[in-house]
Amino acid sequence: MAVTSASTTVWNGDLTSGSGTVTLDSSHAAELSVNWKARSEGGAEVTTPEELLGAAHAACFSMAFSNVLAQFGNAPESIRTTAAVTFDPAQGITGSHLTVTAQVPGLSEEDFQRLADEAKRTCPVSRALVGIPITLDASLA
Repeated sequence: MAVTSASTTVWNGDLTSGSGTVTLDSSHAAELSVNWKARSEGGAEVTTPEELLGAAHAACFSMAFSNVLAQFGNAPESIRTTAAVTFDPAQGITGSHLTVTAQVPGLSEEDFQRLADEAKRTCPVSRALVGIPITLDASLA
């Protein structure tokens, strides 16, 4: 069964001086402020589309990696993934860098790296991001 998830953004004003809010409609988990200044210059109090994309990529990769590891016969104890998505105002989104540390008893470093790469390639968000480079640093804890 297909599941559709929805979010809504309400934007007021022009690009550079305007602002908006993103509401996570499906989960009702958050209403987040967005603006161009935070997106183009950085900022700690306001989210960006890239931060939201990074959250989706990190969550999706962790789930995919957990599944790949379990199918290999080594279910993980824990997986911690950070996805750092880079935005250049002149070029747009230019990449996503995954940093993962996982506790997986009984797994060799070689198998860990191979399975992490497989999860990177098969994660649905990674597949949706085929137009940008996706890099991976994976560490077995």
